[in-house]
Amino acid sequence: MISRVLVPMDESEMAKRALRFALEAHPDAEIVVLHVVGEPSSMMGGAAGLALADDTEEAAREQASDLFERVHDIAAESGIEVKTDVMAGHPARAVADASEEFDVVVIGSHSGSLADRLLVGNIAEKIVQESAAPVTVVR
Repeated sequence: MISRVLVPMDESEMAKRALRFALEAHPDAEIVVLHVVGEPSSMMGGAAGLALADDTEEAAREQASDLFERVHDIAAESGIEVKTDVMAGHPARAVADASEEFDVVVIGSHSGSLADRLLVGNIAEKIVQESAAPVTVVR
């Protein structure tokens, strides 16, 4: 029986589809939506802001707040409450690490643009390879 489901989320339509799938397929499970903010570097705009923040955890939560509002709206359509969490780090590594505490991970296959599909598709592939829990990939 599946009692805990991890749904990594970004702003993509595929991630929203993954959340809707998780809500439909596992309505009785605890669903935790995880947003991973990239590790701070000079090449990453949003993540670079984390490096400059006094409280990086609070800054990461602030960056994720709009996304989490949409997550709660999607969950409300199904009449299900979800929990949210945010982490800083490399997305595939962070999700794989978090997967140890879940029965299944439900992820979107990729984002919209070609560049996003290459990057996020690659992240989805790494999660499938490294996850401690079974992974469902939603298209």
